[in-house]
Amino acid sequence: MIATTAERVSGNTDPEINARIWRHTEDHMREVAAEGSGAIERRLRELDEEWDIERYVETLAPSFTLLGLTLGLTRDRRWLLLPFVVQSFFLQHALQGWCPPIPVLRRLGIRTMQEIERERCCLKHHLATLAGPEPCLKESIPG
Repeated sequence: MIATTAERVSGNTDPEINARIWRHTEDHMREVAAEGSGAIERRLRELDEEWDIERYVETLAPSFTLLGLTLGLTRDRRWLLLPFVVQSFFLQHALQGWCPPIPVLRRLGIRTMQEIERERCCLKHHLATLAGPEPCLKESIPG
C-alpha cells in the first residue's frame, strides 16, 4: 500500500513516539516564547537549518550504498549485496514511509518536515501577535 506523503512517516511511527516528539516540541516552544522575540527569531533561523527525517534517510541510503559498492569492488564481492538491500529499503520508504532506520531516527527525536513546519508556524504566529499568547501555546504560557 502506498502511503500519503504527509503522513507516511508519522503514520508508521509508534503513536507514543509521535506524542513524545510533539511534547518536546511544545515544551521547547514555550521556553522560546517566554524568552521573547529575539529568542523566537533565533529559533526560526535554527529551524531553517534543522534536518528532517527525509534528509537523514536520503543521506544514509547512498552512504551505505557507496560503502557496499566500495567494499564489494575492493574487498569481497558479497558486499555488493548491501547496496541492493539498502536501495530496496529506500524504495520501500519512498512508497510506504517506512524503512529500518526510521524507528531508530524517530526514537532519537528526528522530526518530519510537517512537524518542523508546525513549530515554525506556531512561532511565527506568536511573534506576530506578541500582545497575546499563541493559540497552540495558550494553555501552557503563564500570563
